[in-house]
Amino acid sequence: MKVPEMFHVKHWLSGRAGAAALALAVLAACSSPEEIAAKTGTAASAKPPAPPKPPAPAPSKVTFEDTASQGEATRDFPYSWPAKATAIPVLAAHLTAERDRLLAEQKAEWQEALVELAADECGACTNRSYEKTWDVVADLPRFLSLSAAWNAYSGGAHGNYAWDALVWDREAMTAFDPKTMFTSPAALQGALGGAWCKALTAERIKRLGEYADDGIFPCPPIADLTVLVGSSDRKSFNRIGLIAAPYVAGSYAEGEYEVTLKVTPKVLAAVKPRYRAAFAVGK
Repeated sequence: MKVPEMFHVKHWLSGRAGAAALALAVLAACSSPEEIAAKTGTAASAKPPAPPKPPAPAPSKVTFEDTASQGEATRDFPYSWPAKATAIPVLAAHLTAERDRLLAEQKAEWQEALVELAADECGACTNRSYEKTWDVVADLPRFLSLSAAWNAYSGGAHGNYAWDALVWDREAMTAFDPKTMFTSPAALQGALGGAWCKALTAERIKRLGEYADDGIFPCPPIADLTVLVGSSDRKSFNRIGLIAAPYVAGSYAEGEYEVTLKVTPKVLAAVKPRYRAAFAVGK
C-alpha cells in the first residue's frame, strides 16, 4: 500500500521539531539563562521591577490627652511636643517617660482627693488639671533647644504655671538643663545678673509704676529662673532667655517676667569649654 506523500512531510517535520525540543532541553540543563539567550537568540525573561516603597511619613507633632470624670469631679491631662522632637526617637521616648510619670502622679492624687473630700460639698475641690506644651526655641546642627509651658490646677482658688527647658545633644544622645552648659551658677550669675535685674526693674516699673520697688520681691538670682538658649541665625546660640514665673519676681497678679539678652563675651566666658563652639556673641 502506498503511503500518501503528505504523511512523509508531516513525519519529517515532526522529527525535526522533536529534535529541536530535545536540543533545547539539553541546552537548558547545562546553561544559564544568559547563555541560553545568547545561543538561541531569545531574550532571557527578567523579573518585573519591584514597586517603589512608599515614602516614610514625616514626623508630626504629638498631642496627647487623658481625661476622666466622676460625678462633678473632673481630671484633665493634655501633653504635647513638636515634630522636631518626634524626629529624634530617643528624645521622644524621654518625653513619653516624663508624660507617663506625671500622668500617673495626677491619677493617684485625684483618687486620693475623691476619697478624702467625698463628704465635702465642693465639686471644684476635686477637679484636677495639668497641661504641658513643649516648643522649639532653637534648632542647631548639634543641639535642639526646647522650652515647655505648664500649668496645673489642684482645686484651689486658682492654678499655677511655670516653664521648663531642655537641650538635646545629638552627638551625646542626651537631654540636659541649659544651665548645665555653664561652668557654675556663680559664673552664670556674674555674666547675666546685672543685665537681668536692670531689665526686670524696667519691666516692673512699666507694670506697677511707683509700686515697683515694694521690698517684697527683690530681683531673684538666675538660679531661680528658667534659662533658655536661643539663636537668631540657626548657627549658634547667641541669645539667652530668662523667665521668672509668678511668685518668683512678683506677685501672681503681675504674671511672669520674660527677658531676652544677647550673648556677650562675659557670657561666652562662662560657658563650659565643651559647649563653647556652639555659642557666639550676639549682634
